[in-house]
Amino acid sequence: MSAMRQALPIALLLSLAPLIAEESGGDLPPRCEIIPLADHQFSFRIDGNEITRWHHGPNYPRPFFFPFNGPSGVSLTRMGHPGAPNHDHHQSIWFAHNDVEGQNFWANSNNGEVRQKQWLAIQDGDEEAILAVLLGWYDPAGTELLEQEVVAAIRPASDGGHELEIQSTLKVPEGREPTRLEKTNFGLLAVRVAKSISARFGGGGLANSESASGEKSIFGKQARWMDYSGPVAVTRDGRRAWTTEGITFFDHPENPNHPSHWHVRDDGWMGASFCFAEGFDVAPDSPLTLRYLLRAHAGDLDPDGTEEVFQAFSRRPGFVVGKASRPHHQFGVKRAE
Repeated sequence: MSAMRQALPIALLLSLAPLIAEESGGDLPPRCEIIPLADHQFSFRIDGNEITRWHHGPNYPRPFFFPFNGPSGVSLTRMGHPGAPNHDHHQSIWFAHNDVEGQNFWANSNNGEVRQKQWLAIQDGDEEAILAVLLGWYDPAGTELLEQEVVAAIRPASDGGHELEIQSTLKVPEGREPTRLEKTNFGLLAVRVAKSISARFGGGGLANSESASGEKSIFGKQARWMDYSGPVAVTRDGRRAWTTEGITFFDHPENPNHPSHWHVRDDGWMGASFCFAEGFDVAPDSPLTLRYLLRAHAGDLDPDGTEEVFQAFSRRPGFVVGKASRPHHQFGVKRAE
């Protein structure tokens, strides 16, 4: 069977999946997988194709996702600003905040650091693959100001695109008083898009759920979702070609302060500004949970279809992380009931 498997077309091979699984003595790998890699990385894959990677190495001041590939397999995000080296903290898709108890966790030149303490669970599946990790936010003295549980799930989309769903829960470490997130445009989740997608450096553009477009019309305004779409270079028949793809960034309606204010720029980034209007106290007995969805799509923005995605995300339960009941697993993740 192994020789036949190498020669069969993909469609026929898939039709023979039950026979191949029976021969191998087990099931085929699920569609969605998370693969631990060397150098402090996790690879998120759908049908064997990498969608994104989670980087949590000590050589960066905070973890991040990079790349975030579109349907064509080309990254829709980039590391850093195309023209300003003092914006190297724009690391693709990342969590940060400009002022936590007077400490700047936003810029790379400051001393606040976010470190991964441990991974909790890795779960593969045909509908989604899930990674749960535990992070700590530390001041220059090494004091942990916040503990952050991140659950990230990759899901295939019906239109050929895919989704990265992110749930973040900020908690106050034991023995601390409430931790203050000060008022700022900068934080908590941001996306730096590829150069060609940006309005300033490429041929793309910003649009939101309220039918507004462009930085001047969108900056600081509230919206249910934000989209950045534009051209990306691909290879077709051995030649360079262009196709249009984009990222839609959704704010879940159960998030405090929904619909989010947005910090956006024509130079190629968009962020859900949780503390845009006012600061927020994370209390010891009241963790802050925020849910976001990033959807990579082919073609220009489809407002009607995007609104349907928002409604589906709104109805989808969040994640619960707890002690596992399965053998050889310490923790497990499930959707809330």
